[in-house]
Amino acid sequence: MTKVSSRICAAFVLICSISLFDRANASPTPAAPIPPAVNGSSGPSSNAAKDAPPPADQASPPDATAHDAAIPPGTVITTQNWRQFEQFMPDGMVALFEGSHSWKMPSDIAMEVGPTVIHPLPEGYLAATEKYSHDVKLVELPDGGRTITGYQGGIPFPQPGEPLKGWKILANFWLRYMPHIVVNTPDNMGFNCTTDSFANVNCVKGLWVARQLSYNTDPGVPPTIPGEEGIYYSTWYMVQEPEQLKYSTTLTIEYTDLTKDEDVYSFSPATRRAQRLSAAARCSASRTDTTRDDGRFAFDSNIPNFDAQLIGERKILAQMDVGSAGANFPSDYAMPLGWPKPNWGKWEVRDTEVLDIRKIPTKAAGYCYGKRIMYVDRQFYGALWEDLYDPKMQLWKVALLQPIVIKIPRIGLQNSTGAQFSHWWDIQNEHATFSGPNDGHGYNVLINDDAPQQYLDVQKYTTPGGLTEVLR
Repeated sequence: MTKVSSRICAAFVLICSISLFDRANASPTPAAPIPPAVNGSSGPSSNAAKDAPPPADQASPPDATAHDAAIPPGTVITTQNWRQFEQFMPDGMVALFEGSHSWKMPSDIAMEVGPTVIHPLPEGYLAATEKYSHDVKLVELPDGGRTITGYQGGIPFPQPGEPLKGWKILANFWLRYMPHIVVNTPDNMGFNCTTDSFANVNCVKGLWVARQLSYNTDPGVPPTIPGEEGIYYSTWYMVQEPEQLKYSTTLTIEYTDLTKDEDVYSFSPATRRAQRLSAAARCSASRTDTTRDDGRFAFDSNIPNFDAQLIGERKILAQMDVGSAGANFPSDYAMPLGWPKPNWGKWEVRDTEVLDIRKIPTKAAGYCYGKRIMYVDRQFYGALWEDLYDPKMQLWKVALLQPIVIKIPRIGLQNSTGAQFSHWWDIQNEHATFSGPNDGHGYNVLINDDAPQQYLDVQKYTTPGGLTEVLR
């Protein structure tokens, strides 16, 4: 049974409901349209690319500003002219345009490029970076892996350099800014839908409560939640649809000790019992095109078990300021691929660090992926695209990742908000998975001060004991 949450899997990479999918419909499930960023007070604003200085230099973040993009704003990319812009596309995007696989770009696709906008990281997060980053040390482990010590918040390596620059960037990705609490309520459930070459569609929708318990930097939140020392992040997820899975609940707990395996607990309404799931079977996909290691916004595994090599710096096309255009699957998507339609908003050019991530030799036996190529935004350290290869190094999956720009209370617009639309295409098996937060009410998720009081109950939504309260 695969895990059902992974650090804010919620409106994000709903790679979480995977274990529940196994007990739902047998046919693949297409991911429902993920309502893009919100418009208005809780919604997204302008996109952000990035020719801005590295995060370490953002001690006094200015207002969001547009920067010169590598593609003139107003340019429209189509299947007729895409070759002119190939240098701004990840390899997997190129493959979709080339049409060399079963999944290919619709002939009428149109990607309008807009200006790149930088939303400076929160002041509290940058202050923690300045205060604590000099204490962070990289430590080699006996099995060939590595971890860090001395981390207390902010960017662990604000100016990553050699040696092991790629792994330091991976650590920045893992510990990137996230709001303290992110919630999907019954009015805006998170969803995960899959589809296949026969256009079969299945969806799971549910409630999410994702909470950062350590290293908090948001205004009014203690760095560590009292009584939760040693716990980094928790994600609580309860299915609401389909009816046969309703109330099935999963709790994922991640630890401040990077070498410690996450704990995953599952509650079954049929037996009214909660059980701890095995930490093995990281590669089980259970009717979706994502595995447990694909969670947490595209990568959810113990980073000490991986090598990460920096293979280059690239400007790539990305789309994050998407309003609420993707709320209905498949009608809001360019089918059969499931690509964002033009009304989702404008694309922007982002500076990225391209990582080649592989299991360390002592952990590699039996692992499903030969390598994961991750395009990490250089400004906020979120993943924007991934290409995944099987153990024979054949292209297996490609993923468009869209962190949703949302206004965080007392902070302002951010790219890393705990809400994300994710599009995963399995090139080899002709399946696809789409996930994100369900809009329809003018917002995607409720963050920090906007989260309803009932979801602030740490015992109920953060501890295994809270699972016994599901049916009360």
